[in-house]
Amino acid sequence: MQRIVLKSKIHRAVVTRADLDYEGSLSIDPELMRLADIVVGEQVQVVNLANGSRAVTYAIEGTPGEIGLNGAIAHLGGVGDRVIVMTYAHCDEAEARRLVPRVIQVDAGNRPRPGRTGAEVPAL
Repeated sequence: MQRIVLKSKIHRAVVTRADLDYEGSLSIDPELMRLADIVVGEQVQVVNLANGSRAVTYAIEGTPGEIGLNGAIAHLGGVGDRVIVMTYAHCDEAEARRLVPRVIQVDAGNRPRPGRTGAEVPAL
């Protein structure tokens, strides 16, 4: 049996851009991608804390500090909204029980909060 479990999360990031005319995706600060073990093109789920909306798209590398809602996902929210970005892994039973998600908590500038990055957690 395979389980789908949380692999990583960027918690309470601030949306810095919402562009309906872009092709689609979620732009993420490159350092946050590295810390959260998110690769370009990886599926991400985005949840808006202000309105409860959620959507699935894919990650692209943004600029430092950026969390950008691109294309149709820009309907999810606007600049200044707080979001949670999550990725999941398909694991067998043993992997699922061992996996410790990387949880990256950020400040109002989308910088990792000291001591709260989960960077010590090994990737899959």
